[in-house]
Amino acid sequence: MSQSVDLDLTPYGYIPTESIAIIFVALFSISTLAHLGQLLYFRAWFIIPTALFCGLLELVGWSARLWSSISPIASTPFLMQITATIIAPTPLVAANFIILGRIIRQLGPSYSRLSPKLYSIIFCGCDVTSLVIQAAGGGMASTAEDDPTLGGNIMLAGIIFQLVTITVYAFCAAEFFIRYIKDAPLKRKSSLEVNGGWPSARGLMDKHLRIMSIALVFSTLCLFIRSIYRTIELADGWTGRIITTQVYFNVLDGAMVILAIFTINFAHPGWLLKNQASGVVNEGKHGLRDGTYTPESM
Repeated sequence: MSQSVDLDLTPYGYIPTESIAIIFVALFSISTLAHLGQLLYFRAWFIIPTALFCGLLELVGWSARLWSSISPIASTPFLMQITATIIAPTPLVAANFIILGRIIRQLGPSYSRLSPKLYSIIFCGCDVTSLVIQAAGGGMASTAEDDPTLGGNIMLAGIIFQLVTITVYAFCAAEFFIRYIKDAPLKRKSSLEVNGGWPSARGLMDKHLRIMSIALVFSTLCLFIRSIYRTIELADGWTGRIITTQVYFNVLDGAMVILAIFTINFAHPGWLLKNQASGVVNEGKHGLRDGTYTPESM
């Protein structure tokens, strides 16, 4: 029945493909359930407000798109999906910020401009700000009686803020990895500067840390591409060519978030970053022995 609807009457400018919506609902369900099991098994509680929350929001968004494939003229599922799918990746970005901080803690805070703790505080703080702005815009757009433009512009501001945050984070991460590879630490006041109880010595990049680092880069790249797309989409307007082209959304939003969230499933920090203190080279003093830092020796 939906195929006989005049496309000009739908808020999308097209009719969401039912089979595509079902596939994404299934994929996000699998990832979300997997994250729930993994966080319980590894006791990785930071996954709850990050990757798990992202999965739940994506399920709401894609379920709404499935609803739209059946009732393409209805405005409620359209507003549900655009709000949920815009907000959903934001918590997942926060997971990447936290994971980078833990990688820095193991490989050596002396190669980073920010301590692992500051990474979580600053970038997660920016992420929460972005989430609030996007949620406020989404709420205004969904409750607007006539023109949702104002709400859309506020969502756009939140997306741009998130894009800037990811860009700064990416530059900081790139500098850290380059300095680590070249063994060019930033100047410190002492050879053992403690960052929240962790030494600034050079850690060993073992197989687990290598996998986690590559996964982090890939996940961040996917979310970065998705942020660029949503920025251009909202800037183009509610009736623009980008927002009314379904394949752009499926590939540059849905697929990018699927890749990012499944990456954290397969390269899970609970498995790859189990021992935060392992992998520090032996310096023969200050409690650094056999690759382990022992605070009690200070």
